Amino acid sequence: MQVILLERVAKLGQMGEVVDVKPGFARNYLLPQGKALTASKGNIAHFEAQKADLEARNLETRKEAEKLAEQLDGKQFVVIRQAADSGALYGSVSTRDAADAMTAEGFSVDRKQVALSRPIKELGLHEVMVSLHPEVEVTVQLNVARSQEEAELQARGKTIQEAAQEEEEAADYEIAELFEDIGSAASEDQQLAKQVDEVLPEERDEDSDS
Repeated sequence: MQVILLERVAKLGQMGEVVDVKPGFARNYLLPQGKALTASKGNIAHFEAQKADLEARNLETRKEAEKLAEQLDGKQFVVIRQAADSGALYGSVSTRDAADAMTAEGFSVDRKQVALSRPIKELGLHEVMVSLHPEVEVTVQLNVARSQEEAELQARGKTIQEAAQEEEEAADYEIAELFEDIGSAASEDQQLAKQVDEVLPEERDEDSDS
């Protein structure tokens, strides 16, 4: 099936190009999304008549997208989710979750603009592509954590496993110090008891002499 593109479509073509696509792709995506028209003589003539306006509108929306891209590119957004100690999420983070996280911080992003190669199912930092315009894409980072504290650790480059290991080592160190203190106290008690034993016989001898 041939269609004429009303905007640039990745891996397909530029605005104004007539391209061959599968009928299902055209009916389910390109046509209802307003990205293309069937390549009939009437539609091609209509596009040519509207081409200048479409190009001007495309340029305007691209400039707006580029401004937003400057603010978004490389930015990190926190998504709090429940997860097992292994890091596996109880569920997953979807394109809607990603869009909601960006919108919550004042960026107008629709879930349809977010591209995930696969659902996010683990804690950690994840790169996500956002298509702000057919010609403007940026990469943001989702910091998926169980709490704000964990998110801050991950933002500093530590994994949940590393943080848990550090906590375990700190706990082991505190326990070792506690036993060392107890052992030191016991040693002092033994020395004191020995000193008392050394003094008491002398006192007993003096009592017996008297």
